[in-house]
Amino acid sequence: MSDHEEQKIVLPSSERRDFIKKAAGVSAAAALMNMVPAGVRSSAWAAGSEGLEKTDLSFGIIPLTDCAPIVVAHEKGFFKKYGLNTMVSKEASWANIRDKVSIGALDGAHMLAGMPIAATLGVGATPKDTITAFSMDLNGNGITVSNELYERMVEADPTAMKARPTTAIALKKVIDADKKAGKPPMTFAMVFPVSTHNYELRYWMASAGINPDKDVRLIVIPPPQMVANLQSKNIVGYCVGEPWNQRAVEMGIGHALVTDYEIWKNNPEKVFGVNLEWAEKYPNTHKAVIKALIEAGAWADKPENRKEVVKIISAKSYVNAPEAVVDNSMTGTWRYSNKETPQPMADFNVFYRYAATFPWLSHAAWYITQMYRWGQLDTPLDIRKTAAKIYRPDLYREAARELGIAYPTADWKTEGANKGPWTLKQATAPIPMGPDTFFDGMKYDPKKLVDYLKSFKVSNATVDMAKLAKLNA
Repeated sequence: MSDHEEQKIVLPSSERRDFIKKAAGVSAAAALMNMVPAGVRSSAWAAGSEGLEKTDLSFGIIPLTDCAPIVVAHEKGFFKKYGLNTMVSKEASWANIRDKVSIGALDGAHMLAGMPIAATLGVGATPKDTITAFSMDLNGNGITVSNELYERMVEADPTAMKARPTTAIALKKVIDADKKAGKPPMTFAMVFPVSTHNYELRYWMASAGINPDKDVRLIVIPPPQMVANLQSKNIVGYCVGEPWNQRAVEMGIGHALVTDYEIWKNNPEKVFGVNLEWAEKYPNTHKAVIKALIEAGAWADKPENRKEVVKIISAKSYVNAPEAVVDNSMTGTWRYSNKETPQPMADFNVFYRYAATFPWLSHAAWYITQMYRWGQLDTPLDIRKTAAKIYRPDLYREAARELGIAYPTADWKTEGANKGPWTLKQATAPIPMGPDTFFDGMKYDPKKLVDYLKSFKVSNATVDMAKLAKLNA
């Protein structure tokens, strides 16, 4: 892919104000810490690093904009602040991330939110107890199709294609027409079988009656290779994180149909994952890492720092994409096609607001329901117990308590009921939260996990539902 010159997108002042207003939730405690004299802070940090079991650490990332918390913590000195000497390793695929963390070649990594669950349960690999005590971000993905498929969808149902968020209704009509004509299924790509992208693409398709295991062909392609595969017509569309949707749009080879923010507002995306044995062997080091990441996330979420975040992560050693492309979504806009002006989407990337860094057990349980829905899991499990083994809010709270920031006191929350801003009161101090609705109007209640799983009209579940229900009564 050539890095041809691209025009910088500037957010209009009214939209920029909206973005700043959305980001106002960054805690006062973090701001107060910045008021402490540098010398005092340095002494406190040095004193806090004495009990570290390990100080030289290597963390893996995939070249996506949501690697930002790790990269910012490394480049802006947040890791050093807590006595950690870090190296950031750009990996070629999510399988590389999984395997290197598993064997200890990496101390921890940027992971898909479903990856610690899959690693622990042995979905797609040898079981390895893996945990997360830090959520890296909310949102950040999109679904993009080729210009040719987009035109076919518009022709099939122009009314449906004018609505936002864009549904898969027109795609279903194209698929049905191809079936009638005897054509083979179209090929779409996602980044990993247990990725949010896989579940989002499936959720979006299934909401229109498409069975993603029967009506289309789904393949795995690493994020940076998506655009090239779309351009060479190996695939007709994909779900991926940024900047690889906006890259296709800027190059004029694809149309971004819908963002994951539109599918499920403020959905969990990536986490920081480590082996359980690593966390138990190096508990103080692990806590120091979490502290650094929390502070890096808070810093990266401030609108006044977003341009610098763009500059940092665009570098060849990280995302390796033109700053103009990374800047688009990172500074609060989204472009559906290169023929349209950028649209405001202030919450496309959320790194700290809305309790974004907290590892909700309800989020882990949601991923497990999707693994059941699509036949990746077939053994009945106590979902709540399993979630609590892998997502570790207890470890997060230890770090947050020492930082003096507000944190949730609940481990579970429902999704789909809040259409606008709301306040989380089950916390050490009230936390401003964002909307959490699904585009199809569904609601997710973690107290009724099996009922939720049974509610999907399109499902390829193979688990014994009666046994599953008994374990999750």
